[in-house]
Amino acid sequence: MIDAGFACFFGSELSRMNVSLFVTCLTDLFYPDVAESVVRVLSRLGHKVDFPASQTCCGQPALNSGFLDEARAIAVRMMDVFESAETVVTPSASCCSIVREYYPYLTKDDPVLHARAQAMADKTFEFVEFLEKKLQVDWSAWNLSYPAVATYHYSCHNRGIGITDEAVKLLCKFKDLDYRQLEKMEQCCGFGGTFSVKFGDISGALVRDKVKCIKETGAKLLVVNDGGCAMNIVGQCKREGYEIEAKHIAQLLDEAMQRCEVPTSEVCR
Repeated sequence: MIDAGFACFFGSELSRMNVSLFVTCLTDLFYPDVAESVVRVLSRLGHKVDFPASQTCCGQPALNSGFLDEARAIAVRMMDVFESAETVVTPSASCCSIVREYYPYLTKDDPVLHARAQAMADKTFEFVEFLEKKLQVDWSAWNLSYPAVATYHYSCHNRGIGITDEAVKLLCKFKDLDYRQLEKMEQCCGFGGTFSVKFGDISGALVRDKVKCIKETGAKLLVVNDGGCAMNIVGQCKREGYEIEAKHIAQLLDEAMQRCEVPTSEVCR
């Protein structure tokens, strides 16, 4: 339940939405704390969050490997799982892009399935995109603070769903956060799902270049919004003996909001 003081404070901004969390495979298996942060942030903003437990992969590995029939079957299952969802939010731009860009493509020859796929695409949002473009949250009310020297890696799949500088603008709203622009910020980290397996040499070169750019910022915190990129970059940092903390932007928001106390007597007068 959201605190009554917060509900009063945000007023009309709290038009309650029912949000279904699409957690993604990597988040579920390796970064469950990110999923928990997403739920807490959305709940504090007054929205009801549920988790359809029967969800699985979005089908991206099959799609990337050219197994379109298998990817289509997974897409249909995902549509079944989220059929009744009002809004779907995921902490991964990569998986969001599969739903938005490729579900309609995979079902283009079946009018009934295509209509369902388009409906799924229309209601699915990446986490930052949902906050900044759909909800248009007024963060000034929260007095966000996160003391750290940080840089941000822009995941490639952000392009496909129309995310540009929303995450950077959001980071710049944190007090005490020394944000340092990453050179070649929009360059791929080299993961690319199955790309890193098929083209190991190219993938390795890309991630080494990415880590070099991160080192040059002097940042101690790497902010990401995709589990695959986080795994790949942090893995290379460890291989080079370079210590850096990586966090999803949902975790920064969660921690900052948790520290923000709004006295009910002041906000509801």
